[in-house]
Amino acid sequence: MTLTGERLTCVRGDRLVFRDVDFAARAGRALVLTGPNGAGKSTLLRLVATLLQPRSGRLLWQGSPVSDDPDSYRAAIGYLGHLDAVKPTLTVAENLGFWAQGDQAAIAAALDAFALADKAPLPARFLSAGQKRRLALARLTVKRAPVWLLDEPTTALDRRSTALFAAAVSDHLARGGLALIATHVDLGLDEVDRLEMGA
Repeated sequence: MTLTGERLTCVRGDRLVFRDVDFAARAGRALVLTGPNGAGKSTLLRLVATLLQPRSGRLLWQGSPVSDDPDSYRAAIGYLGHLDAVKPTLTVAENLGFWAQGDQAAIAAALDAFALADKAPLPARFLSAGQKRRLALARLTVKRAPVWLLDEPTTALDRRSTALFAAAVSDHLARGGLALIATHVDLGLDEVDRLEMGA
């Protein structure tokens, strides 16, 4: 399983965000995007998630251009941006249930993995910022997308919660998934490649 960017260039408004970016992400590895604020890490993730279009260059999934079959590609990705996208009126379990398609075992495993089991019946509006972030991350595990695109995923997480997240990423990679992660935090992962943005 491979996800490749070839000579990707992105312009937003009148501003060149990045030019001729190449990357190759593969199964069992995390590609960590590093670089200063404003270097284009979030923009690259949005482009890879097909929320933005490149000015030039190609995005390839399994060796074929994403533009050939964008729907199949989108079904293979789990994207988490700066917003948690948690439904405040639904309970924690109900939020996960939407993505788990009724798989109660997957919901229970996700709640345990992110230390949210005791919050399962609580409406999400009562969660703290860190708990909402953990719920958003737990959603990735129940969706079972092979590709995770994560923009500053540890925002609002304490040290223990960051460790839970790192364990979830390690498990995802061990199952043959891949991840692109924009972060300034060392997650302690062994299966890591790096792409320096703005270099």
